[in-house]
Amino acid sequence: MADRGGERGGDRGGFGRRFGRGDRGGRGDRGRGGRRGGRRGGRPEEEAWVPVTKLGRLVKEGRFQKMEEIYLHSLPVKEHQIVDTLCPGLKDEVMKITPVQKQTRAGQRTRFKAFVVVGDSNGHVGLGVKCAKEVATAIRGAIILAKLSVVPVRRGYWGNKIGQPHTVPCKVTGKCGSVTVRMVPAPRGSGIVAARVPKKVLQFAGIEDVFTSSRGSTKTLGNFVKATFDCLMKTYGFLTPDFWMETRFVKAPYQEFTDLLASKPKFMIEAPVEKIEA
Repeated sequence: MADRGGERGGDRGGFGRRFGRGDRGGRGDRGRGGRRGGRRGGRPEEEAWVPVTKLGRLVKEGRFQKMEEIYLHSLPVKEHQIVDTLCPGLKDEVMKITPVQKQTRAGQRTRFKAFVVVGDSNGHVGLGVKCAKEVATAIRGAIILAKLSVVPVRRGYWGNKIGQPHTVPCKVTGKCGSVTVRMVPAPRGSGIVAARVPKKVLQFAGIEDVFTSSRGSTKTLGNFVKATFDCLMKTYGFLTPDFWMETRFVKAPYQEFTDLLASKPKFMIEAPVEKIEA
């Protein structure tokens, strides 16, 4: 009776021999095998970009020259090709790939979560997080989300305003979960005094010298990199006397180029019409 009860209790709830570690390992191996097969096959050729938003049409027509024109009017970016066009020097790096599991009646369902940072080392940085069944799909989706979340990073000086800006303009703090990251301006030549994770993000943002302090569970890499990204986002949230200038109001892009947006796009792809014979 004891053996029978033990077997029944072991199979119940998906923790026994049928739905235990063996099934989880099988799913994990299947995911890894699919990833290797995808890498051998190579990525398919990218098709020509056909914008589907007003901002995308204006960017393709060459009405915007840099990302700051989009930030000035707070226009939402919904297509990652916009960032590719206006920031051609973007680099990306995978910070971490971690498996996450969900308990189901048939066992564990394993997926992969990817953290990707993009930046041009010249005042633009973005962070993307994506979860998918395959590692390649997760990385591809994280890169797209990181490009859509690219934000400007304000840089400043530690002392005299000589040369190009090299550090953060003031003390800033970012937080995510229990992780808190604080950045302090540093003199020229100090370098990036930070851990491995925030150092890579700061390099992509184009900051050369900075002192950092972190507290909390920094071994949770996801929260650590999100806190660093939150810190960099706040650099433009502080109004300094440099910005005490007279505001000159100009037309919004959608109002300025209303005639162009009202016309039919040149790069529309018309679907072929099938004729049905009676």
